[in-house]
Amino acid sequence: MRRVALVTLVVDDYDEAIRFYTGALGFRLAEDTPRPDGSRWVVMEPGTGADPGAGPGGGGTGLLLARAKDEAQRGRVGDQTGGRVGFFLYTDDFARDHARMTAAGVTFLEEPRHEAYGSVAVFQDLYGNRWDLLQPAAPDGSAG
Repeated sequence: MRRVALVTLVVDDYDEAIRFYTGALGFRLAEDTPRPDGSRWVVMEPGTGADPGAGPGGGGTGLLLARAKDEAQRGRVGDQTGGRVGFFLYTDDFARDHARMTAAGVTFLEEPRHEAYGSVAVFQDLYGNRWDLLQPAAPDGSAG
């Protein structure tokens, strides 16, 4: 079996990013290991750990938070995809997660909309990267 296990997200500060992803987005800290060069191996995973597919080897994709090391990398913090939505956070309850994230201070760039593929709204992470909060439509075409 092969799968994409991690996607790197360049950040300014490990602890600031961990607080945002756990507090505002409800991710869990899966790993935080110091490395000999002073950096850290920080892996965030969506969900609470009780979700199917969550956890190491569980089938989900995690975020590897990587602190920017130089000016070129710092220039990419918050703009890793040239202003496009680059990350997609799937949910099984759009209304619940949208309300929780809004209450936690997450900036949504649009009102929720209901498309043929599901319920969706674009939001920004703490650095300005664009994400979709997305509840895929059910196989019968309903909003999930």
